[in-house]
Amino acid sequence: MSSPVQERVEVVVVGGGPAGLAISHELTEGGIEHVVLERGRVGQSWRDRWDSFCLVTPNWSVKLPGGAYVGDDPDGFMPRDEIVAHLEAYASSFAAPVREGVEVSSLDGAEDGGFALRTADGVLHAERVVLASGAFQRPHRPPGAATLPGDIVHIDVEGYSNPGALPAGRVLVVGSGQTGCQLAEELHEAGREVFISCGRAPWSPRRIGNRDTMYWAAEIGAFDETLADLPSPLARMVGNPQATGHGGGHDLHYRVLQRIGVTLLGHFVGVEGGRAHFAPDLAASVAFGDARYKRMREKIAKLCAARGIAAPDMGEPAPFDPRAPESLDLEGFGAVIFASGFAPDYTSWVHLDAFDERGFPIQQDGASTVVPGLHFCGVPFLRKRKSSLLIGIGEDAEILTRELAAERHPARTI
Repeated sequence: MSSPVQERVEVVVVGGGPAGLAISHELTEGGIEHVVLERGRVGQSWRDRWDSFCLVTPNWSVKLPGGAYVGDDPDGFMPRDEIVAHLEAYASSFAAPVREGVEVSSLDGAEDGGFALRTADGVLHAERVVLASGAFQRPHRPPGAATLPGDIVHIDVEGYSNPGALPAGRVLVVGSGQTGCQLAEELHEAGREVFISCGRAPWSPRRIGNRDTMYWAAEIGAFDETLADLPSPLARMVGNPQATGHGGGHDLHYRVLQRIGVTLLGHFVGVEGGRAHFAPDLAASVAFGDARYKRMREKIAKLCAARGIAAPDMGEPAPFDPRAPESLDLEGFGAVIFASGFAPDYTSWVHLDAFDERGFPIQQDGASTVVPGLHFCGVPFLRKRKSSLLIGIGEDAEILTRELAAERHPARTI
C-alpha cells in the first residue's frame, strides 16, 4: 500500500548544488512554484571534498545565472570553503526554497500523473521533476579492487580528508585524473612515498602564453563540444585535463609527478601472492595525453592564424621515461586510495525507464525524451562538454527553464 501524498508541488528540484541552485534561480525569476530538496546542506557535494580541495578552473569561470564570481581574484582558484560560502550567498540572494536535510529515497511515477518522491519527511507529488544531483554519484573501482587484502585500508576519494588521517606507510593511488594527481602531489608533499596507477588522461600546461589554459579551451570551442563530436559515447568518460589550482595554479601531469619523485605505474590489475600487479601500459597512457595536447596546440595555432595574431609558445612535451614496475610488494603500504572515477547511479532510486545502458539520461536539452515531465541538469555532455561545469551550468539552466515554462503553458491548437 502506497504512502499518502503529504504535499503537492509544481516542480521539485533534487539537489542543492550549483545545478540545482541555477535552476532554482531561473524558476524563481520566471515565477514558477518549486522546492529544492537537498540531502545535506547547500553545496553538500562540495563540503564533502577533501580538506585542501580547490577549484581547478579559474574563479572567472564561475558563471551561475545571477551568481557569477565577483571577488578580487578572478584568476585565482577558490578553496573548498570559499566555494561553499559562494553557493550559500547565491542561494540567499534570491531566497532559494531549499529544504536541507531532505534526502529523496525513491522517485516513481504517480498513479494520477506526475511524480511521487519519497523522503524521510513523507511523500511529495510533483507535476515535474528536475534531477540536479549530478550524473556521477557512485565511485567506480576497477575489477581488480576486489583482490585487495583486508588488512590494507582502501578507500574511495570521498573517504579521503588529508594525509594525516591515513595510516602510516606507503600510499597507492589508483587513478590519474585531476583528483588522483592532486592527491598524489599532496601526499608526496606530506612526506609519504607515493605510487600512482595511471590511465589515459589528457593534459595541458596550466598557462599557455600569458593566459590560463581554460581561456584557450574556451576560445577554441572545447567546452561547446557535444556528444556527437566525440568518437564514441564512451569518450565522455575521459577525465578533464590534468592540472591543479593549488599555489595559484600549476602544471600537474605525469612528467611533473615523475620529476618530484612519485612512482608512476600502469593500470592496476589486481593483487596476487601479496603483490599488486600493473599492466605494462604506462607509455601508451602518456602517449594518449601527449596526442590530446598536440591536438589542442594545433587548434590554438589555427585560431591565432585566423585572428591574425601570433600564436603563444607551445613547446613539445619533455622527454619521458616510461619504465615502471609491473608489481609491488604490498608490505609497508598503509592505504590504497581509489580515484578511478564515478559512474551514474540514478537507477538505484529512480524507478523510471529513463536511462540508457550506461545509466545516463535519455534526453534532449535536459528534458527526458521517454518520460514526460522529467528533466536533468548538471550532467556531463547533457548538451555540451561544459554542461557539468561552473562555466556552463547556467546556460543549460536557462534553456531548461524555458522548456519547463513551455510545459506549464503549452501552445493551444485550434
